[in-house]
Amino acid sequence: MQEIERKFLVKSDDFKMDAYTHSEIKQGYLNSNPDRAVRIRIKNEEGYLTIKGRSNSSGTTRFEWEKQLSKEEAEALFKLCEPGTIIKRRYLVKAGIHTYEVDVFEGENKGLILAEIELNFEDEAFIKPLWLGEEVTGDNRYYNSQLSKNPIKAHSDFN
Repeated sequence: MQEIERKFLVKSDDFKMDAYTHSEIKQGYLNSNPDRAVRIRIKNEEGYLTIKGRSNSSGTTRFEWEKQLSKEEAEALFKLCEPGTIIKRRYLVKAGIHTYEVDVFEGENKGLILAEIELNFEDEAFIKPLWLGEEVTGDNRYYNSQLSKNPIKAHSDFN
């Protein structure tokens, strides 16, 4: 139940050429406290309840627990969420043995594009494609729970 990931800004849309699938995601927070964020997500036609703990000092590792819900259950729980909804399209891109999740945000965060990679251990080597930009791992401003309250409107000429 540990999540180890690194997060990056994306500097071009070249990732779309290598994406093997994408999904539509809507998510809200029942609790956006950094010690115990509780998220409701609808991804295509499936619902999820996710609890995340506080990140370690480097921002790479934290507790994560997830349970699949029906879409109807997730929609009912959305009514209890805090203000601020995240809407994004997620692309999956293979890079060696890893897969990047590249999120293209809509709504209040339109223009922001973030890539995350999950690792098996904190200092694991991984491929960094040319479209990958500045690393923002551990920068709280780029946590979805914070983006739901304090959106970042990024300007990009490629979305």
